[in-house]
Amino acid sequence: MTDTAPSPAQSLPVFRAHDFVVSEGANLGDTLACADDLLLDDAYMLAPMAQPVRLSIHATDTSHLTVAPGSACGTPGAAIHLDCALTLMSPDGQITDAVVMVEVDDAGHIEQIYLLPLAALSPRTPYALVGIDPDDARTKFAHMACARFTRGTHITMSSGAQKPIEELAVGDRILTRNDGVQEVRWVGQSTVRATGDFAPIRIRAGTLNNDRDLIVSPDHRLFIYQRQDRLGAGRSELLVKARHLVNGDSVTVQDGGFVDYFELLFDTHQIIYAEGIAAESMLIDTRTKPVVPEDVSALLTQHTAAGLSGLDVTETLLDRPDAAEILRRASTR
Repeated sequence: MTDTAPSPAQSLPVFRAHDFVVSEGANLGDTLACADDLLLDDAYMLAPMAQPVRLSIHATDTSHLTVAPGSACGTPGAAIHLDCALTLMSPDGQITDAVVMVEVDDAGHIEQIYLLPLAALSPRTPYALVGIDPDDARTKFAHMACARFTRGTHITMSSGAQKPIEELAVGDRILTRNDGVQEVRWVGQSTVRATGDFAPIRIRAGTLNNDRDLIVSPDHRLFIYQRQDRLGAGRSELLVKARHLVNGDSVTVQDGGFVDYFELLFDTHQIIYAEGIAAESMLIDTRTKPVVPEDVSALLTQHTAAGLSGLDVTETLLDRPDAAEILRRASTR
């Protein structure tokens, strides 16, 4: 039911197990472990000099992840398992979610354990372990990769009218860039803490010739058609992650509080129009599939990337403060 083209590697900031150690509790002195060896109310602390490392992964199918070539940690080709989701509480009552990832060798033996925090962790701060959920790790991991719009985002309908995304329903007819009018097959909605990899990105009105501010999830990809290849990508059609355009001015991270996210699903992956910006709909692939109800995914047996594969722009090309302005000019001249 998913696109069979190889998905690009995903790069994740993780801590190695020895960087996250029990500072208070029954397992005092122990490093991060798998769910079966964790105890609620133990408090963990990051090592003073701990720094996240980049773990690059490939999703080979709906249940298998592997370390990608070029990863800063791990053995390329080694299997990665999502062991459990953790809920951590700091002394001031702030809640942080995290995912425990386990690398194993060909014999199934544990090679390394990683912590993927879904919000920033501070050194020398004790984090009490208040939740361990072996069943929620894949869903939390999947949500990070979903293309999601925030409440209030105006979507262009088939008539040209603008409608807030929270008012859309299955069967509504939406204007798409490549396939004309398409019907919505599913609308997903969730409310999460707006921190870390779940903190939305605000693209100020006018930044990409958008009519109003557009606020989307960090990995949501925007479609740019370059009339001139000002970015040096070697092609005119681009998909750009919102997080790679953050410059602290016209594109910013909206960190703090909670955010309502919405996903739109069509028969195939589409480019639609949100606040005047061409942006992707949700793509069902090996990583995001756990978010979609089984009865919905069963109906979409031919869901594919609809010709959008291979348009991603590497972060290296966008690693400059004027990237958004370059893309705006490239798309208008």
